[in-house]
Formats: sequence, structure tokens, C-alpha cells
Amino acid sequence: MTRRLLLISNSTQPGQGYLEHCETELRQFLAGVAAVLFVPYALHDVDGYTATVRARFAELDRELTSAHEVADPVAAVETAEAIFIGGGNTFRLLTRLYEAELVPAIRSRVAAGARYIGSSAGTNVACPTIKTTNDMPIVQPPTFTALALVSFNINPHYTDRDPDVAHGGETREERIAQFHEENSQPVVGLRESAMLRVDSETIELRGGSAGARLFRRGSPPLECRPGDRIDTLL
Repeated sequence: MTRRLLLISNSTQPGQGYLEHCETELRQFLAGVAAVLFVPYALHDVDGYTATVRARFAELDRELTSAHEVADPVAAVETAEAIFIGGGNTFRLLTRLYEAELVPAIRSRVAAGARYIGSSAGTNVACPTIKTTNDMPIVQPPTFTALALVSFNINPHYTDRDPDVAHGGETREERIAQFHEENSQPVVGLRESAMLRVDSETIELRGGSAGARLFRRGSPPLECRPGDRIDTLL
């Protein structure tokens, strides 16, 4: 299957503007693309969200249209050169995607070669399910099944246990272990500034030095560094 995906852990980095930390990767990924379709459903204020994203993509010299601005969002997906789904609440995002009948449309369009960019919640919905999101279930989607653009799950904003912080709840690693008690998909814990670049079957970890951790059911976690080929490790 032809797949061109850029799956980003976080939309903002402390001290930097919206998507500024991944500008170089975005420019490379969108080479030859003039227009991007934005799906704003992860936040309640879709107009304000779109204004922020449109300003950022204007700095990247790309025209941006939001799915909520068009009469037929499915038709917009079917002709999109690139699709961007940003962060917010993953449960709301997936609910709205199903309400707008965009799940099959996005799957088909990405399989046909359209480029897909996700950040945070937009990265979560690129996975088989949203079961490894960090978000609260503020709404109930019809199913946890998501776009399944990749065969594994992702935990954006992955954080390691800080031994200097007193915390009585589960660590992120423990929560992913609980996921694997009930599910078999590998999970990539993407730390802040990390991202995955997917080109057909090649999946490369990119971004800052933070890297990621790969969790596989029945195996110890594997530390991954920028430049590693995740597809060879799954």
C-alpha cells in the first residue's frame, strides 16, 4: 500500500510557536503539495483552531481549507493532496470523524497516495484504535476503531517516570503494559518532539533527540533513537 504519513507527538514545544519544532520535516514532507485539507474536530472552537492552523501553513506557503468550511467534507477528502488532523481531544475527534462519514473516505484517500499529517490526537486516530490515547472520554464515539493507517498503536506525549516526583498512579509504561494485557498491537511511545515518517512500508523515527520507546507484548520495552527504522522492529 502506498502510504505517506507524518505522525507527530506534539503540536507545540515550550518556547516555540505552533508546529514550529517540526517545520523542517513539514516542508520536506509537503514538497510538491500546494494545498492542505485540515480536519479541526478535536477542538470545540473549530473557527479559532482553523485560524491558528491556517496562519501556520501560510508561513509554509501552503493554502489551507478546513473540512468544516466546505459543503461536502467527504468530497473535499476525496480530492485532497494532503490531510492534516491536529491535536485536542481524541474521543471528540473520532466521534466527529464518524459523524461526518470521514473515516472510510480518509482511509481510501491515503491509500491512494494523499499525504497524511497527524499531531497528538491526529496521530492517535491514525492507529488501529484510540485505546492508547492520554485523553479523557468527554464523549463516546461509536467505536474505538480508528483510521488504521498503520498497524500499531501510538502513545503521543510519552513520558518516562520521574524518580524525583511523588506520584501514586500508574506510570505511562505501566498503562501500556495494561493495554497489552488485553490487546496485541505494538505501541510506540513518542516523546515530545518525536515523530514517525512513513513512506510505504518504511517507518523512520525522526525529530529531536528525545526519541521513543517501542512496547511489544511479551517483550521488554525497546529504546529507539532518531533515525531508527521502526518497521524492522515491530
